[in-house]
Amino acid sequence: MAGFTVQAMRPLRAVHPATDDRTRRELSTELRPTDRPQALHRGDLSTDTPRATQQPPSSASPACLTIRRRLSTDRDPVAPRPASALAIALAFAAIYFVWGSTYLAMHVAVRTLPPFLLAATRFLIAGGALFAWSVARGGAWPSRTAWRHAGVAGLLMLAGGNGGVVWAVQRVPSGIAALVVSTLPLWMVLLEWLSGGARPGLGVSAGIGLGLVGIVVLVGPDALATGGAQAVDPLRVGVLVLASLSWAAGSLYARAHKVPGPMTMAPALQMLVGGAALLTLSALTGEVGRFDPARASTASLLSMAYLIVFGSLVSYSAYVWLLGVVSPARVSTYAYVNPVVAMFLGAVLADEVLTARTIEAGAIIVGAVVLITTVTARKKAPASS
Repeated sequence: MAGFTVQAMRPLRAVHPATDDRTRRELSTELRPTDRPQALHRGDLSTDTPRATQQPPSSASPACLTIRRRLSTDRDPVAPRPASALAIALAFAAIYFVWGSTYLAMHVAVRTLPPFLLAATRFLIAGGALFAWSVARGGAWPSRTAWRHAGVAGLLMLAGGNGGVVWAVQRVPSGIAALVVSTLPLWMVLLEWLSGGARPGLGVSAGIGLGLVGIVVLVGPDALATGGAQAVDPLRVGVLVLASLSWAAGSLYARAHKVPGPMTMAPALQMLVGGAALLTLSALTGEVGRFDPARASTASLLSMAYLIVFGSLVSYSAYVWLLGVVSPARVSTYAYVNPVVAMFLGAVLADEVLTARTIEAGAIIVGAVVLITTVTARKKAPASS
């Protein structure tokens, strides 16, 4: 008789693996062996067909009704819907163009605001707002694992990456800084390969090289010459290289260690941890003690507000989301487009001269983006298509 009970429960166990010990004890006691002939006669149970495929008869026994009530709560979670082409296009527009516009906003903001304190305030406010929104929308309180995964990514990308760039560009000429930061796609492809990913193909490698050529054309040899040895701080150039490497490592880490919950939870936690680290760094370097809020200009404060809303809430959230739906090489192409956008906005809003060299470099950079995007899209396409 005991063997009969185990045999009768196997189809139920196979269909509903999440049934707990209490439920199994209830099922084993509620489905008595004496119910077996009647149940088979009515069609409630079958030794050949799993229980989940049976249609409930109108004259089911109380034991069978209890089974169905218990199992109706153990539904499998619905698989997430794939990202739509429109959502991906809008996210890329945010990191290409909106993020590119933040260069001008940062240039105005750091005139009267300390760089580390500016970055810390930006990420703490944006992260706190995004966290409150995520919880209000039904997101569960993040676990320790979620905090750890998001915290590591936030430290690498925001404290190490953004913080390093903000500190270095105070002394490094903008042309050399743009050239060093544009190596980000190379670091991402190489780090992904070293961590066990696919080796960069000829198309992706050619796209990265073409993008670097475009950045060189954009900066120009004359800009590199004017920022010669007397103006370049080797320490800060090294920090720029490490900052790009740190951002690339954080991007790949965030891609491999996803945070459960709403899509806004991961960037919220990352900004909170990164902002706290930057605030600590600001205090250690003496920025907090030296800062006089009365000296902050209206233009700097408005620029900081723009960075909070569009640079962090919109663009950074889009960037973190893209890391989970497209290849890192494709996401990193923003590093080629951002300088072009910044140059065009500078010409329109800051009366900077838009030269033929800038237009030529823009064409080369856009060509590199198209090449990398096309190659990665073909690799993702099924071989049978």
